[in-house]
This record gives sequence, C-alpha cells and structure tokens, in this order.
Amino acid sequence: MATPPSELVIDARGLRLTLGQGSGAVEILRGIDLAVPRGQTLALLGPSGSGKSSLMAVLSGLERASGGTLRVADEDFAAMDEDGLARARRGRIGIVLQAFHLLPTMTALENVATPMELAGMSEAHERAAAELEAVGLAHRLTHYPAQLSGGEQQRVAIARATAPRPALIFADEPTGNLDTATGEAILDLLLARRAETGATLVTITHDGALAARCERVVALADGRIASDSDAL
Repeated sequence: MATPPSELVIDARGLRLTLGQGSGAVEILRGIDLAVPRGQTLALLGPSGSGKSSLMAVLSGLERASGGTLRVADEDFAAMDEDGLARARRGRIGIVLQAFHLLPTMTALENVATPMELAGMSEAHERAAAELEAVGLAHRLTHYPAQLSGGEQQRVAIARATAPRPALIFADEPTGNLDTATGEAILDLLLARRAETGATLVTITHDGALAARCERVVALADGRIASDSDAL
C-alpha cells in the first residue's frame, strides 16, 4: 500500500537534473521517482558517476532540479529559487559530508552553535554543548578541528547536523575518510542519533555493507533507479 503524501518527508516525481546547455548539456538525473516515509533509514547505493551525490544535492536543496516535482519536509522545493531553498533547509535538513567541512577557526562548540545562531534559534550554545555531549565530545568543546582526530571531527559534523532536530538528515559517504573501525563507530553513532531524534536518514554510499545497515536500499545507475528494496 502506498504511503499517504502527508506521511512522506521526500516525494520526488520525474526528477531530472541537466548541467550545461546546448550541445554541452549533460543529463545527470533521468527521471527519478522516490517516496520516502518519515523516520525511514535509506541508503542510496551506486558506483561513482551513478548520480547518487547529485540526487542528494537536489533532495537537500543544494541544487535545483531541472524538471519534475519535489516536496521535501512539507516544502515545494521545485517551486523555489536558490534563496528560497536556503531558507527551507534551515532547521529542516542536516547534512554530514565525507570531508567534515568544519570551520578551522572555530571550536567544536562554535561549529555546532553558529549555524543555529544564524538561523535565529534560541539557546544555541546550550543545545550545541548537549549535542556534543551526546556524541561523546563533552571534553572537546573548546578544541579546534586541527586538534581533533578524523573520527572526532565527524562526530562534530554529526552534532552540527542533528542539533537543530531536523526532519531529514543526509550523509554523503560519511565514513569515506575514516579507517574501517572508526567508520563503523561513526555509522553506529549516526544511526543511534537518528533513532533518538526521530529524523529520516538518507545515506549516500558505494559500500554495500554500509547500505545494508539501513532499512531500505535504493541503487542508482546512469542517473536512474536500478533497484529499490522497498519494491521487492
């Protein structure tokens, strides 16, 4: 039975992304239909060039779709310009990237608190400290990224993504820059924080073992959905 639209955090129909113009245009996404219920953990699996990171960019509002319809966290992303998408992301969407993307001149606490302050959220520093404690970094609040290990930096990135309590968290190759043991610990933490906050988690990966940790696996190939474990 299909999930009612009111219970979907992502509802994409015929989603397309074309980069460039004229004879140089390249079609990256070629008509994606994807419905994701609230609270689900989903892995987008596929090799490099399959379109999975481009799909994440469109679903998270970092890139505008070239065609199709898209509703994310109760907002019509297809109808928004770049400024509108930036406003819609605030508080609704958290993003964890492979390269951490922490600001080097800010402490761990500031890296987590500053985005909330910019979004006008109250008690940003208190919320940031509580989230860093939840990811095991209560003793690293005043440390700068260069003073943290790769695993600790990714924990800060997870805290930054989850502290505003977004409806939706995207993680793009979140263990890609980490050794196997650290990567497994980070994935455990990411899934645990998602469970505690009730967010929907979409993980982008080429690692089948990582994907298998999620409730649902959607495989992409050549900008299209090749398989969907929900349809099996």
